[in-house]
Formats: sequence, structure tokens, C-alpha cells
Amino acid sequence: MKLLEDRIREEGEIIGDDIVKVDMFLNHRIDIELLCEIGKEFRRLFAGEKINKILTIEASGIGIACVAAQYFNVPVVFAKKGVNRNVGTDLYTGEVFSFTKNQKTDIGISKKYLTAEDRVLIIDDFIANGEAVKGLIGLCDQAGAEVKGIGICVEKGFQPGGKELREMGYHVESLAIVKSIENGVITFG
Repeated sequence: MKLLEDRIREEGEIIGDDIVKVDMFLNHRIDIELLCEIGKEFRRLFAGEKINKILTIEASGIGIACVAAQYFNVPVVFAKKGVNRNVGTDLYTGEVFSFTKNQKTDIGISKKYLTAEDRVLIIDDFIANGEAVKGLIGLCDQAGAEVKGIGICVEKGFQPGGKELREMGYHVESLAIVKSIENGVITFG
């Protein structure tokens, strides 16, 4: 998606040779017009999949998932991180390792909100090693829900997450794939 790639080039910040910071428009301060275009693009890319639920993980994916959901006219469910007494105990649970935070986190979704009748589109802001998405797939497996697609805003193509999920047979669409980061320069591919 050229619009997203252009924004990353113009406003994104490079940290080292493996982090692309886009919190100024995608996941901390959010440009709603850009998210609307992202939502429309995900709807186009997954138009034939008969999605009835969008799934993400807190917190950065929630805004993107909510805007995309309006184009699918479906609800959004997000996996909560950590232990939350107000969610209850009847949960599908898993564990994910965060590349950004360099730590493991428990995740959970109430069994009321993810069922075997669901045809799920997983949406997230980034994919590096794919741990968050794999954790969400695990929750879908527990529920008997069918993962119909995975929509990612920014894929770090030099890390294995997207490739591994495609090799597992999942329909993965990334709107911007960062091929490399060298000397502060991003190459898309």
C-alpha cells in the first residue's frame, strides 16, 4: 500500500537496524484518515472470505481493527493481556512473546466472544516473528473458530513471522513489507 509506505518513509523513525517506529500516525497518535484507507484495503483484500469477526490483541491493534471492522460490518474482539479479574475465568488462554517488549505475556479471550461459528480475520499493526498472531491463532484453535485471513499493517520481511504463517497455509496480507533497514534507510519489498 503505497500510502502507508510513503507515511513510513516520511514520518517513521528508525531505531537500530530492526525497529520502525510509526507511533506518530499508526498506534499511539492515530491518523484516522489513514486508518480508514487501511480498513478499506483490508476489506478489498479479504472480500471473498465471509468474515464475521475481527480479532486482535491489545493494545496497538485495537484502533486498526475497529476502523477495519466498519468496512466488514462485524464486531471486534481483542485478546486481553495479563490477568483481569473483570473478564472472568471461562477463557481461552495462551502465551505470547513480544519482540518489542522482549517478554512473555499471558493472553485471554472470554469463551462468550469467540466460538466455533466464527470466521475470523486477525488484524495487527506489526509482525516481526509472528508470536502475537500465532497466539491469536491458538485461541481460535481452542474455540474451533476458523482463521480466514491475517491482515498486517507493517511486516518486517527480514524477520520470519509473515513467511512462517504463509508456509503454514494462512492467507496473510501485509500492507507494507519492510525488506531491510540499513544505515537508517528503509527498503520495501
